[in-house]
Amino acid sequence: MDNLYNTSYVLVLNRFNLSSEEVFPAFLFATLSYMIILFCNLILILTIVLNKSLHQPMYLILLNLPINDLVGSSALFSQLIKDLLTNSKTMQYSACVAQAFFLHIYATGAVTILCAMAYDRYIAICLPLKYNTIMTYAHIMRIITVVWVCCIVLIGVLFFLLLRLPRCRSEITHPYCDNPSLLTLVCANTTINNIYGLFTVALTQVMANGMILYTYLRILVACFKSKRPDTKAKALQTCATHLFVFLLLECLGLFTIISYRINNISPQLRSFIGMSTLIFPPTLNPIIYGLKTKEIREKVVHFCRNKIPPF
Repeated sequence: MDNLYNTSYVLVLNRFNLSSEEVFPAFLFATLSYMIILFCNLILILTIVLNKSLHQPMYLILLNLPINDLVGSSALFSQLIKDLLTNSKTMQYSACVAQAFFLHIYATGAVTILCAMAYDRYIAICLPLKYNTIMTYAHIMRIITVVWVCCIVLIGVLFFLLLRLPRCRSEITHPYCDNPSLLTLVCANTTINNIYGLFTVALTQVMANGMILYTYLRILVACFKSKRPDTKAKALQTCATHLFVFLLLECLGLFTIISYRINNISPQLRSFIGMSTLIFPPTLNPIIYGLKTKEIREKVVHFCRNKIPPF
């Protein structure tokens, strides 16, 4: 009974079931993955921050994507690496809640940031003469503020509804802590939580898919109407990059949802699919934007040559 509302009690982790021979490869994979994510995203952040020529609306909004990726990957890997290194099978409830909160911030932030980027490209390509008038520095700051405030409010309410409920179980079987896994610990009616959770998912998905579909259809129409081949090619390349990142995130999220609905799937495969959304987008996003965006690619090469000493 003492655990009903206690946030300091210990949870039992039963999510990987690795043998002693599998622990070191898993630790090595997690550590290398996290180091690659840190390196790639920090390079992209520093490249944009330290180059005034990249202080443009498109790149200022893009800057939030690697920041968000670091939030999600750090929430996952910091706890995962610690557990593998110490062979720990327990976790404080408060640490589990913190991990879940930041992972949900990451998931919501990824979708809303990509929406903001789609809006910026829509204005740039469909209303080029009004772009500088509309996309002022103040307007960019408002967009970025709205993105983060919406994420914090939506997820804050989700976890407020969660923390008010009593708990009578202490075993986590999911590959990481999230709202559904924390709800399995609750011994009370979770109807309100389920309704609000579905509402937030529906809201973000309808908003994201609706805005992406509308903006990129308008962009495609504008590109095909354009009489300048170079402008058309550059616009299509930029939009293709954004669209690939969005589809990657959506497909991995869909695979994760499906994996939890299939009962006969192996726990290891389910865990890997569940973590793929937190591994592949943070790894690939800075690489994709670094390779496909000429301005960033040139600045990254210049940054690496001047800032990173040779061995």
